Amino acid sequence: MEAARTERPAGWPGALLARTGLLLLSTWVLAGAEITWGATGGPGRPAAAASRPPVLLPLFPRAVVSQWPEELATARRGAALGRRPGPEPLPQPGGGSGSVGTKQGEAGGPSPAGARWGQGTPVPGKPGGARRSRRAQPSRALERGDARATALADGSRGSRPLAKGLREEVKAPRAGGAAAEELRLPSTSFALTGDSAHNQAMVHWSGHNSSVILILTKLYDFNLGSVTESSLWRSTDYGTTYEKLNDKVGLKTVLSYLYVNPTNKRKIMLLSDPEMESSILISSDEGATYQKYRLTFYIQSLLFHPKQEDWVLAYSLDQKLYSSMDFGRRWQLMHERITPNRFYWSVAGLDKEADLVHMEVRTADGYAHYLTCRIQECAETTRSGPFARSIDISSLVVQDEYIFIQVTTGGRASYYVSYRREAFTQIKLPKYSLPKDMHIISTDENQVFAAVQEWNQNDTYNLYISDTRGIYFTLAMENIKSSRGLMGNIIIELYEVAGIKGIFLANKKVDDQVKTYITYNKGRDWRLLQAPDVDLRGSPVHCLLPFCSLHLHLQISENPYSSGRISSKETAPGLVVATGNIGPELSYTDIGVFISSDGGNTWRQIFDEEYNVWFLDWGGALVAMKHTPLPVRHLWVSFDEGHSWDKYGFTSVPLFVDGALVEAGVETQIMTVFGHFSLRSEWQLVKVDYKSIFSRRCTREDYQTWHLLNQGEPCVMGERKIFKKRKPGAQCALGRDSSGTVVSEPCVCADWDFECDYGYERHGESQCVPAFWYNPASPSKDCSLGQSYLNSTGYRRIVSNNCTDGLREKYTAKAQMCPGKAPRGLHVVTTDGRLVAEQGHNATFIILMEEGDLQRTNIQLDFGDGIAVSYANFSPIEDGIKHVYKSAGIFQVMAYAENNLGSDTAVLFLHVVCPVEHVHLRVPFVAIRNKEVNISAVVWPSQLGTLTYFWWFGNSTKPLITLDSSISFTFLAEGTNTITVQVAAGNALIQDTKDIAVHEYFQSQLLSFSPNLDYHNPDIPEWRQDIGSVIKRALVKVTGVPEDQILVAVFPGLPTSAELFILPPKNLTERRKGNEEDLEQIVEMLFNALNQNLVQFELKPGVQVIVFVTQLTLAPLVDSSAGHSSSAMLMLLSVVFVGLAVFLIYKFKRKIPWINIYAQVQHDKEQEMIGSVSQSENTPKITLSDFTEPEELLDKELDTRVIGGIATIANSESTKEIPNCTSV
Repeated sequence: MEAARTERPAGWPGALLARTGLLLLSTWVLAGAEITWGATGGPGRPAAAASRPPVLLPLFPRAVVSQWPEELATARRGAALGRRPGPEPLPQPGGGSGSVGTKQGEAGGPSPAGARWGQGTPVPGKPGGARRSRRAQPSRALERGDARATALADGSRGSRPLAKGLREEVKAPRAGGAAAEELRLPSTSFALTGDSAHNQAMVHWSGHNSSVILILTKLYDFNLGSVTESSLWRSTDYGTTYEKLNDKVGLKTVLSYLYVNPTNKRKIMLLSDPEMESSILISSDEGATYQKYRLTFYIQSLLFHPKQEDWVLAYSLDQKLYSSMDFGRRWQLMHERITPNRFYWSVAGLDKEADLVHMEVRTADGYAHYLTCRIQECAETTRSGPFARSIDISSLVVQDEYIFIQVTTGGRASYYVSYRREAFTQIKLPKYSLPKDMHIISTDENQVFAAVQEWNQNDTYNLYISDTRGIYFTLAMENIKSSRGLMGNIIIELYEVAGIKGIFLANKKVDDQVKTYITYNKGRDWRLLQAPDVDLRGSPVHCLLPFCSLHLHLQISENPYSSGRISSKETAPGLVVATGNIGPELSYTDIGVFISSDGGNTWRQIFDEEYNVWFLDWGGALVAMKHTPLPVRHLWVSFDEGHSWDKYGFTSVPLFVDGALVEAGVETQIMTVFGHFSLRSEWQLVKVDYKSIFSRRCTREDYQTWHLLNQGEPCVMGERKIFKKRKPGAQCALGRDSSGTVVSEPCVCADWDFECDYGYERHGESQCVPAFWYNPASPSKDCSLGQSYLNSTGYRRIVSNNCTDGLREKYTAKAQMCPGKAPRGLHVVTTDGRLVAEQGHNATFIILMEEGDLQRTNIQLDFGDGIAVSYANFSPIEDGIKHVYKSAGIFQVMAYAENNLGSDTAVLFLHVVCPVEHVHLRVPFVAIRNKEVNISAVVWPSQLGTLTYFWWFGNSTKPLITLDSSISFTFLAEGTNTITVQVAAGNALIQDTKDIAVHEYFQSQLLSFSPNLDYHNPDIPEWRQDIGSVIKRALVKVTGVPEDQILVAVFPGLPTSAELFILPPKNLTERRKGNEEDLEQIVEMLFNALNQNLVQFELKPGVQVIVFVTQLTLAPLVDSSAGHSSSAMLMLLSVVFVGLAVFLIYKFKRKIPWINIYAQVQHDKEQEMIGSVSQSENTPKITLSDFTEPEELLDKELDTRVIGGIATIANSESTKEIPNCTSV
């Protein structure tokens, strides 16, 4: 969720400025995430906004234009570098001759004017905030800026055309003199000498009658991505003169950011650039002196406490949260793995402890949890989790009385709200809204505004408003225009007018056209804006509703150095200034500046080109400065709400304006303009003093009253209001409390004071009828028999509406007795929405019921493993029911609800699995073509749960899928084939791959080695593969047999043994029998070499290993014929004899020392050639007790080597420890 304000909160950090001559709208939002809880406009949260000031992104100088994004550089080279600086042309009536440059925007190219204004994301500001949000990223407050992103943001309005020209009404001088005499404002100019190369600046003016201004200028290196130089300047006379403080902070110290304490503006905090060092500089005397402290971490963002001036939270680049209680002098680690910008201070009056911190913590398994703890007591034992289940990442928002989270299950998001720190309740949107994105826009006045993008929307959002508790939402407007900003934020064009509650402006998409609408009752009724009656020339404007109307751009500026495209002030109720156009739809061409003095009822055009317009003297006067890439030396002042303007010179030399700061100095009536006299000159700071144009303080005779009307209706939000304002032309100073409401009295309740309640839809002008999916006769589940509940009439009074009597009684919900209801719509789900649980870990179940009596319904939950629990009602199970499964498998979990009126059941099938760590594919080394081969997969640790096996053979792109761990397959072609198996268990997916050689026939022979090889056998696959290659090379060297006809496979385990495969040649001839005879000759040659001890290799210096033939185990010639040869019988008898031999060795092993050693070694190495784990009913499950004992292993090993169409199992791996998943 993003929360933002149009007014800069106390503690606004020094904003980034740059040498462009063009202003940038930067972004200040507390962003969101999948919900994107985005404050896209409207009021923000008061406490948090003050404590989480925004980051103002830097502007870029003409000096580094070559490093800008190309489209921005192109526009500015033509506008800024292509023209010689000259005096600002006088505006001409009608705007024709005052045009500057060409309309590049109309041709599709970027324009300087457009770049200056920027397509900023609208933000809910305290009243007056346009709606905006950022996805996936919460509050950029106090976060370090990104120069590259800033460069893009600066060009966000590149498609805007240049201004057309201005009609100026030039008044005669007020104190006599020639008519041509120019009006002048007292001003002084100061150059920041030595900083001409610096391309960014941050300016902070303390305000509140403080005369101190701090400026941090920086040289940002775009290639390095860091600040390489900086200068700190300080003024104590409102900007007349400045002192350079580099020697006080350290001549070699490079500063990156400047922050001001929101509760005590005398306290300043500076951060060094992390590329140079990690340190913080602290001042307690408005920046006069500093103390430097080293940090052990790098700060990414800061969050000041809204009440305690010395309490600060710091978020580091490695996602850790630190706290300080002495304004940054000492830091303490609070928690790790904090989601960026998802941490919040406590809210006074709601949280019990002032030092409580709300935070979103991510876990190693990819989930997030909502935790709270105190800054000095944040150990694991003292943390609490207000929401028991995991939540979506970047979804926690703490704002005013509300806390919001998002939980996604089954691909559908659910939203939860806690009102005034009560238990979380699921937010109720209309049943079939099915949101795919959601932004919390505002939480002011005990009501939530939310923008929801529904399943059938792409570039628009629907506006919903809630009841006081933020639970039940009703539709206020459909298809509000949205777009995505360059920073990835979502822009929703909704704006709340400051100073008068209930008035909103919205840009709605209607038949591919965007039109501006206004409401005076919080979205209950909307209408188009009536265009002005006359234009600037006094000519009639022919604009007939609904075909033609006034349309406004609703983006405001987060940058204090520009006014934005729309603005209003709490201190000037009813006064709204905005950029827009007249016509059938909103346009970016032919735009002008319009003003309303009566809260949006009527509008007048004041300029026919773009201007920045600021409020001066608490809204009593307006100051305008031309929006142009050319240097200027004049500004305009109006004392009659824009009816007439006086032109004043503020500098003798035309200035390329980079920005202006007005609001902070409103008490002193001083404006600071930042710019440059030339493209590469020093920074110029021009102080403009307005005191001289205010002749005196206003008296009672200088004010008049005005009535707030809605198309002639005096009752707005249930009240008649009369305001006072200064009379037009009275050139007197207002002061802080001069404007306000004179009369406010309630009205009699009428239809327009009520909106449709949840589950109802408006038909016609006033009638609310139940939606097709809503049953108005169904009471709340909390309604217990014998109690009463409020049955809605279909209407609810608009929140903050103060009407009385009239229709109030008719539309007020009526108390009724709760009827008894049988349980219906029972559901049982897991907290994370998954149907897989891990053996030995908590599985938490949630039981939901659509209808019934929660307090009088008995609940039983059978976990399916012989354990069940029962509860008298739903109260004890609101946070879920936990259970630990001690064995793996599929369990039927059944919920049963019953009261005296009926019952209902719900069933869930839960797969309980043990974590899968490794899979080993057991395949033969060699197989016979057209003969079926048995292939199996062995999974560690052993599983009793359900596993899914995916088998790929050769180049096949479609796998065979089984629930069994073994499969039979027939290879149809000779050659090397690849087999891959993937095993899926829950969310885990593991795989193994093996190669198998397929031939028409082959022969094999078991090999053994001299005992010294066993001492060096680590029993790992890589070693066995290398030893097999060494043996193969030795055989080829001794016998001369072709390398492609020999394959040696070393078996796992001890004693070390191997199998020799003699393969037919690849160029097989049609005379198959002759080749078989050739193969017999090769076998004879190999056996002779082995029997004569000619095959040996050096394992390491001094270790010579001899390869022997294992007697009586010669495998027969294997082919595809159906008959059995006599050699097959010989082979079978040999296996029997070998088995007896192994048995005798086992019985008398203590008399044979080296055999005893093998048994002891093997005791530590579980034999990895485990039988296949079958998932079928007929195949017994294998547990640790079923594994072969070391002494029996050799016997079983030899049994597996009987060749009956396939060769011995290949490339098995061993492990020293197999986790026991059956014991918890």
